[in-house]
Amino acid sequence: MIRWIMIAVLTVGIAGTAFWGYQEHQEKNAILIQAENTYQRSFHELSYHVDLLHDKIGTALAMNSQERLSPQLVEIWRLTSEALSNVGQLPLALIPFNKTEEFLSNIGDFTYRTAIRDLENEPLSDEETKSLEELYKQSGDIKDEMRQVQHVVLDNNLRWMDVQLALATEDEQADNTIVDGFKTVEKKVEGYAESNVDSAIIGTSSQEHAYQHLTGEKINENEALQKSKKLFNADNEENLTIAESGDGADIPLYSISYKNDEENAFMDMSVQGGHPLTLLVNRTVNSKDISLNEGLEKAKAYLAQNELEDMTIFQSNEFGNIGVYSFLYNQDGIRVYSDAVEVKVALDNGDILGLTARNYFMNHKERDIPEPEISEKEAKDKVNSEVEIHEEHMSVIDNDLGEEVLVYEFLGVLDNETYRIFINAMDGTEEKVEKLNGTEMRFASLSRGLT
Repeated sequence: MIRWIMIAVLTVGIAGTAFWGYQEHQEKNAILIQAENTYQRSFHELSYHVDLLHDKIGTALAMNSQERLSPQLVEIWRLTSEALSNVGQLPLALIPFNKTEEFLSNIGDFTYRTAIRDLENEPLSDEETKSLEELYKQSGDIKDEMRQVQHVVLDNNLRWMDVQLALATEDEQADNTIVDGFKTVEKKVEGYAESNVDSAIIGTSSQEHAYQHLTGEKINENEALQKSKKLFNADNEENLTIAESGDGADIPLYSISYKNDEENAFMDMSVQGGHPLTLLVNRTVNSKDISLNEGLEKAKAYLAQNELEDMTIFQSNEFGNIGVYSFLYNQDGIRVYSDAVEVKVALDNGDILGLTARNYFMNHKERDIPEPEISEKEAKDKVNSEVEIHEEHMSVIDNDLGEEVLVYEFLGVLDNETYRIFINAMDGTEEKVEKLNGTEMRFASLSRGLT
């Protein structure tokens, strides 16, 4: 009797295990099918959008009306966004596909920057038309390659899940037809790197992004160590390591690290002049012993110590007993957003825990700022009348075209939400509107009292 009971129990157990395994198998298959369908949809949509992108660029070249050209460029920009979204949904993380994504982004940047300007008064230049012609040819090449991949996928009923498995396992024996096709697309796009696309589409030259404010003589490794020893508050050089950047760096710099029993730190310092560009100190911050205002004074003193002068506090915040202070360069009472610096201060003892000054050294210069052509009152009239304005400033910002413009900056509240509104001081154009969260509003008010 006991024997039959044990057999029955084992039979039920085996049946239950089999049923559970069957359910798991079915659920796994359902997930795989869903993922495969998503990959297939994204791939075919990508091919369609690249095809349509080529046609739309050709249509733009054929247009004679500047009035119709602007919406057409916006449509091209929309298609590049769709194509990039499609790429992001494919299992291509392990394929170097960055050149193709960069190419699509550059088309989007070029068409967007061109579409938002007044093409009636400022039509496409000869150089921009030539760039558009190049884009038409190049997008046609990509379209043809994508169609070839699509043809192979449909003709051979290939599965994207096999691609994902091949990439994850680096299985060279697996059918990598899709992978090979995308590598061909990437290789073809890489051939465009030296064309006019890189310079004309982005709208700014490499010279405009060069570091403009690295003053002083070049320093050697020993001088960099002495400077970093002071900036790290290190007792000796034994815990310091230093390495000079290679040829691929934006600028020649020294990367210096420091470690002891209580903290470790890292710094990038320019070879030209020995300026600290970034600083990060990682240590345990104990209970708060100094106020946010006192931390601000420490940050100001640190900027002065490193010859970062005429900086105005823009925003203050506190996270985990660390004060974070954002500064803008102040030229004759006008705040310059491009020349921004951020400092982090430990609120237990006032130590400097962080510095980000790359934007400052990249962009800083004495600017020839024009006189505004509209008054502050006229600028206020351009702001939504429902906005309750709390602060006003004169500022220089980068507009959507990457150009520096003089603006009236207004900080105001609408329906319990805080907004920063920039009105062009020359023609009254609403350049930008930024929605801030409540924390930023609170600390913006604090910073006003600190200035």
